[in-house]
Amino acid sequence: MSHPPRIDLAPDYSISRLLKGDWQLAGGDGGVDRAAAIADMAAYYEAGITTFDCADIYTGVEELIGDFRREHLARHGKDSLSLLRVHTKFVPDLATLAQIDRRQVAQTIDRSLQRLGVERLDLVQFHWWDYGVPRYVEVAHWLQELQRAGKIELLGGTNFDTVRVRELVDADVPLRSMQVQYSLLDQRPQPAPYCAQSGIQLLCYGSVAGGFLSERWLRASEPQEPFENRSLVKYKLIIDDFGGWDLFQQLLQQLQKVAQRHGVSIPTVAMRWVLQQPQVAGVIVGVRRGDHLADHLRVLSLQLDAADLATLDTVLAQRQPPSGDVYAVERDIEGRHGRVMKYDLNKAPH
Repeated sequence: MSHPPRIDLAPDYSISRLLKGDWQLAGGDGGVDRAAAIADMAAYYEAGITTFDCADIYTGVEELIGDFRREHLARHGKDSLSLLRVHTKFVPDLATLAQIDRRQVAQTIDRSLQRLGVERLDLVQFHWWDYGVPRYVEVAHWLQELQRAGKIELLGGTNFDTVRVRELVDADVPLRSMQVQYSLLDQRPQPAPYCAQSGIQLLCYGSVAGGFLSERWLRASEPQEPFENRSLVKYKLIIDDFGGWDLFQQLLQQLQKVAQRHGVSIPTVAMRWVLQQPQVAGVIVGVRRGDHLADHLRVLSLQLDAADLATLDTVLAQRQPPSGDVYAVERDIEGRHGRVMKYDLNKAPH
């Protein structure tokens, strides 16, 4: 196995600095080749990308990772997955927030345990859709009870803003991480002084903006709806907020200069930029097929220097100010961003 750099989220709990994101394996994105998906998991793990990200709302993904675990252990022995960390999420549906109870929380966690085939979940990342239903501290405490019962090792959050992170920490919820959208286009998580003060590290998704930050879109005409998938709809809105298509093209041109300087691709530079930001522990890379593994490994060996950062800053200095705190615009159900979201992907166990 390769040994790329790792980082500690807690004492005796280290992760790879790139995390294999598995949301693209969810059934909602079309047919998934089970054998190929499991082979890709093995390839990433053997290459040293040993932390996988999933969620209870990613249809079929926890089960796929569970199948990978069982097959790998049967083939290579009980110690062959000693570095594997699987980060899942607890995402109650928007429609259930006012009614969800302790029993339903426990049943959802038990369901993830069963799907993954483990006795304890490594990290559960808690997401809450609507702050207008102010029960997130109460529900977080129920997750803590399950942590004390040995069913969860670490607790983290997903897309909580600064005010609510502070509220959870003040209520003694031991958050170790916060998963947020973070890219050259979307810098809402920056700065993160409260996370630094509280020892909360960032796990970042969206670093290549659904593929927009790539050679494919360099010098391309501005796309119009309908888009190929919902992810492109979501990230095109981020580009609009960043400053529009012309400014985005300027950014791609500067990214190309940096990429050519290092002999890598534009997405590699974009991911590395996020990885070098303060408080960032890891970047989650979406993997539907394993043909990008070599590029992903280059993210870990690349180091952007002052000249590289200055090249990108010539465009970043012109961007529009970020709109609100982390995930603020996505929570507006009637807003441009909110209309793209799906708020009820989970079915609470009964």
